[in-house]
Amino acid sequence: MQLTILIPLYNEDESLPELHDWIVRVVTEHNYSYELLFMDDGSTDHSWDVIEGLAARNPHVRGIRFARNSGKTAALQTGFQAARGRVVITMDADLQDSPDEIPELYRMITEEGYDLVSGWKEKRYDPITKTLPTKLFNGVARWVSGVKLHDFNCGLKAYRQEVVKSLNLYGDMHRNIPIIANWNGYSRIGEKVVQHRARKYGTTKFGLERFVNGFLDILVIAFVNKFSKRPMHFFGGLGTLSFFFGMIMALVIVGQKKYNILQGLPYRNATDNPLFYFGLIAIVLGVQLFLAGFLAELYIRQSSGKTTEYQIARKIGFSETVTV
Repeated sequence: MQLTILIPLYNEDESLPELHDWIVRVVTEHNYSYELLFMDDGSTDHSWDVIEGLAARNPHVRGIRFARNSGKTAALQTGFQAARGRVVITMDADLQDSPDEIPELYRMITEEGYDLVSGWKEKRYDPITKTLPTKLFNGVARWVSGVKLHDFNCGLKAYRQEVVKSLNLYGDMHRNIPIIANWNGYSRIGEKVVQHRARKYGTTKFGLERFVNGFLDILVIAFVNKFSKRPMHFFGGLGTLSFFFGMIMALVIVGQKKYNILQGLPYRNATDNPLFYFGLIAIVLGVQLFLAGFLAELYIRQSSGKTTEYQIARKIGFSETVTV
């Protein structure tokens, strides 16, 4: 199969029929073998009924519905594991992404050899309360990761199948997929200017808090990428430095007292010196950090290979169990 078009959604029943027909028209014109995979993230409207109706008239439609709202990252991660296409293209369900971009995204992956192509909504139809935080987030993401993209959070992206199968997403990490892919060794990352359309139905499901979470996720990814397989190198290193710094401080204070006693000079008890307590705190903190690294190493060894499972309520077009 050439193409999987993966669409995560939450309460988008009004837009789904139009989006389906538009995608089908584009892929039919280009004779792609395809599947259209809808990921219903626990919608409370009639989205799943609409998906069932689309699947009844189009055998290329498949769907997975979560029992509750688990977030866009969970929907993408589950969909990535279920995708069968040689190229996987993701887009939002709100009609703000244009299916007319599909052929060029597909070509860039198959002919130009990119691992991942991210859309860039150069001209956006969003208020400044959304565009300004987006620019700040993208600037920080470029600085931290070294991945030179203008729009990390664009939902319209194309991937080689090997890339999506290598991902292990959680929390709100969908915003940082290009960074994760790059650190997984898939460094051929391209960008395409795409059309951003005004929302036709409904309202946005995201608030300003997503940008705060996005900044925090970047820091988490940077840390996990460097130390997830060797947390002792981070915690143990800091702990060792803190322990020795505290020991040296305490020994200097005690040694100074002993020297003054031997020389018959005035002295005061070590416990009367505030620096002595700073030294003790550094020693205790060092031991705690070292133990934290040790426990993290044990946890990684015990939990390696485990996956996160999301509660799936319904499926269309699947005979196998889908877990991530």
